[in-house]
Amino acid sequence: MGQKAIDTFRACIPLFQALSDPYRQDIILLLAEQEPLTVNQITENLTLSRPAVSHHLKILRDQHLVSLEQKGTQRFYSLELDNATVLLKELVQTVENQCE
Repeated sequence: MGQKAIDTFRACIPLFQALSDPYRQDIILLLAEQEPLTVNQITENLTLSRPAVSHHLKILRDQHLVSLEQKGTQRFYSLELDNATVLLKELVQTVENQCE
């Protein structure tokens, strides 16, 4: 495996870690169905406490998987998958080109 493939794979590790948690997967699926949502709306659809949902949303935000928009006192979360999609496509393409 070439250095570019290794570097690209390593760049994807935080994304893989964020996506590996079932609760974060549930949040992503929920937002895919009905975005934007507040923390309270997300909490109503999960078996987690509000602080736990906020914690998972922070991890997803840190990996640029969700975005946050402030409207007055409300904070709305939406999917933001562009960066992750580009990174994963780069990984697949690099692996295909360098690991044949």
